[in-house]
Amino acid sequence: MVLLVKEDMILRTESFVKEVLGKDSTGHDWYHIERVRKNALYIAEKENKGNRFIIEMAALLHDIPDEKLNQSKEAGEKKLTDFLELLALEKEVQEKIIEIIHSISFKGGRKTKLMSVEAEIVQDADRLDAIGAIGIGRTFAYGGKKGHLLYDPSIKVREEMTEKEYRTGKSSTIHHFYEKLLKLKGLLNTDTAREMAESRHQFMEQFLEQFYIEWNGQS
Repeated sequence: MVLLVKEDMILRTESFVKEVLGKDSTGHDWYHIERVRKNALYIAEKENKGNRFIIEMAALLHDIPDEKLNQSKEAGEKKLTDFLELLALEKEVQEKIIEIIHSISFKGGRKTKLMSVEAEIVQDADRLDAIGAIGIGRTFAYGGKKGHLLYDPSIKVREEMTEKEYRTGKSSTIHHFYEKLLKLKGLLNTDTAREMAESRHQFMEQFLEQFYIEWNGQS
């Protein structure tokens, strides 16, 4: 009976996320959510760690309160908590899901101490979808949607940033590779995710090599 209740909660959560993010064009659409969920459950299985229900719920909901996808940080947080209240989850489970979601974002690259193995797994799954071929596509989709420059060689790469600087400072889509994407492999928590990241990281390096060849007018 408990399993059926949890299955119903997963289905209701899927429907909610599809409704909220289904038409997103910044790379945070339902298919991104689904990939993160699949990767998170795969990592949990390979590592044999974590509460699968909490991992799946946090993966499904991780972008709902994202400030850049809402009118404000407060509006995003309310959207998340209002939905979780409707599910009548145990308070402890609800708090853990919220804690995971609030702790896993990049935030300019500052290392955030994660409080659970579930948070480590969901963060790894989300970061894996930010690199490789999919990561490249999502980066340019987001940059185009937000009106970012494709590339400007006169702009310096920002090595250290506050969260506000990361969100609003001057940069370009290509600079984003150096300011975030190429750092992610070294910030992963699990052996499984690090193994999955190898080929994706190499693909990004190859892409950048080819980008500069073409940018400079070489064949």
